[in-house]
Amino acid sequence: MDKIQIFINILLICAARGVLWGGDDFRRKVSLELNPGQKTPSPGVDLLHVRALGENDTLHLLLSSNGAPAVLLVHTNSTESLIHVNWTAFLNRTPGSVRVEPESSVRYSSALVFSRLLEYDDVNNTADPQDLPESSFLPPYDLQNFTWSEMNSTLDYTHHSTLLCGRDSSSAFSNASLCLQFSAFESEGREEAWPSLLHSANSSQLRVWLEGVIPRTNQSRFSLELQTVSEEGFQSRVDIHEFIDDEYTPSIFQMSEWVSSQVNSSSVGGFVQWKPVAYRQREPVLEDATSCRNTLPISLTQPTPSGLVSSYFTHNSLMYGINVSFGMAEDPFYSSTHFISWTVLVGMGSPPSDFFSPLVMGIIAVGLGTPLALLVVGGVYVCIRKRREEQLGYQPIN
Repeated sequence: MDKIQIFINILLICAARGVLWGGDDFRRKVSLELNPGQKTPSPGVDLLHVRALGENDTLHLLLSSNGAPAVLLVHTNSTESLIHVNWTAFLNRTPGSVRVEPESSVRYSSALVFSRLLEYDDVNNTADPQDLPESSFLPPYDLQNFTWSEMNSTLDYTHHSTLLCGRDSSSAFSNASLCLQFSAFESEGREEAWPSLLHSANSSQLRVWLEGVIPRTNQSRFSLELQTVSEEGFQSRVDIHEFIDDEYTPSIFQMSEWVSSQVNSSSVGGFVQWKPVAYRQREPVLEDATSCRNTLPISLTQPTPSGLVSSYFTHNSLMYGINVSFGMAEDPFYSSTHFISWTVLVGMGSPPSDFFSPLVMGIIAVGLGTPLALLVVGGVYVCIRKRREEQLGYQPIN
């Protein structure tokens, strides 16, 4: 009976999630606009506006290289909401120079900022920067001081994506770059490339990689400092979810979710989601995978290094920061391949939730269904035989 109940429960869960019937079919109409309202080009500063139109709402996504690179997400309850940019004030990072109108339609706003690239000397090969003394950390790379590429040469209107690459002025970055590949989506799906995160029409994806940097020690590893910014009334936390299926990301059984939730409520306004894995090659095999770990969110009070964030948020906003470090104990150091990549989703509402694919569901169904079928057939046979014996009744020997 336990197997029967498990089998029925799995079918009910799959039906509720739509796994057997194509998953989430919610769609948005996505359009891209580079530097909206700009009259005079501003070398070194770009602003990409993605407008994702729903049936009765709009999701605005903005990616900018004004200062530290950042993604701003604004959700409105109107299909007529528009982005307005005062470019002179925006370049000066003036609050209110980027706004959504009508302002009354805005339901939620948040941003993810890539603030600094950290390098440390992992002399003990533990890949745990929290256990290292301050002397092990090298001067950080401040991303607001990077020179960033122009997005117009990489903008893909068909796949709703672009590539933003930056470099520091130091000799360590003479033939190197830190790149962010941004993608927006019309519907649910996942990329074939690892880690194959499940995305939805309410999310965007950033694949981040560091390539060609000359490490300043022989045992160098790197971390990214990230910041989230949201409105008052929200709190920040990182949740870790475990699962038993590694079909899409081999050997990875966890999901990390940095969520912004309303105070005294379980309602999630926005999220940053990733699997705790990074890769040491552009086209990795399983041996190129390494783990990543994050610190707990801490409240920040210093001004944001993002010109986009400081230009949008006019009222008191909340800012939190975490560090995400790449590598595990005894793993090769960055110098082994001079490459590390990591992928993250940014979106609104509850994060997408991975579940078994139809293939795995079929295997489970066969594994549990076969004993169930044998049990049913055996039960029917026993019942039929018992009924025949009852119908025959008492038979004399002679």
